[in-house]
Amino acid sequence: MLHSGISMRRGLRVGIAALILSLTAPAALSAASPDKPRSEQAGNHEMGSQIRRHEGVGPTARSTATVAASGVQGMDVSSWQGTVNWSAHYSDGRRFAYVKATEGTSYTSSTFSAQYNGSYKAGFIRGAYHFALPNKSSGATQAKFFSDHGGGWSADGKTLPGVVDMEYNPYGSTCYGKTKAQMRSWIADFSNYYKSRWNKYPAIYTSTSWWNQCVNSSFSSTNALWVARYSSSVGTLPYNWSYYTIWQYSDSPYDKDRFNGTMTQLKAFATNRD
Repeated sequence: MLHSGISMRRGLRVGIAALILSLTAPAALSAASPDKPRSEQAGNHEMGSQIRRHEGVGPTARSTATVAASGVQGMDVSSWQGTVNWSAHYSDGRRFAYVKATEGTSYTSSTFSAQYNGSYKAGFIRGAYHFALPNKSSGATQAKFFSDHGGGWSADGKTLPGVVDMEYNPYGSTCYGKTKAQMRSWIADFSNYYKSRWNKYPAIYTSTSWWNQCVNSSFSSTNALWVARYSSSVGTLPYNWSYYTIWQYSDSPYDKDRFNGTMTQLKAFATNRD
């Protein structure tokens, strides 16, 4: 009878401990929880996370053999990919990579240096990207933050121009509470700061749907276009761009990209000043 009472008390303590853990663990482990979409994890959004969330992934997104057969193949990563086997990806035929450096003016990727330098050592031409939050601070402020934390450029033939990632607001209204004219001014502010500091305009990453809804202005004469569409064709391009430089065409099992040109042209993109 005594043994039974002890067992019951032990069971009760275990049950209480389990209950406490179940109530507290989600808050402590939310950043690593596989059940919580990356697009909903505050402060760290990977490229395209909001486009996938709002626009979905087309039925042919995983049938990419035709796309992969032309152009120069690349990829983009963030802290969500952690340690990347760059040598394996290089052996698989990928030659350029973009790495997330910053978001807004408060987030810097803890894996940026390892991924950025690791890709370079493996032979990749690599660059950095910034996830924009236009409602948090000015474009120039975020371009400076990006530039100060890995987003710089040099005409060495191995460094791609920085990228400003313009997509759906992870925290609220689609266009960050801005009119099209205000959004155009924000992007121009970011772009002009970057150009004045590095003598190179940043590329703009976006989707046609978001851009036409929130900006609908032309940057085609200054900024290279990186368009996101997870399908077997690139589709209609955003307003007034007649040509895309990079196309993010798949997110499985990681983000896959295609440079719209030859290897010689890719090297020129990483060398020529604007």
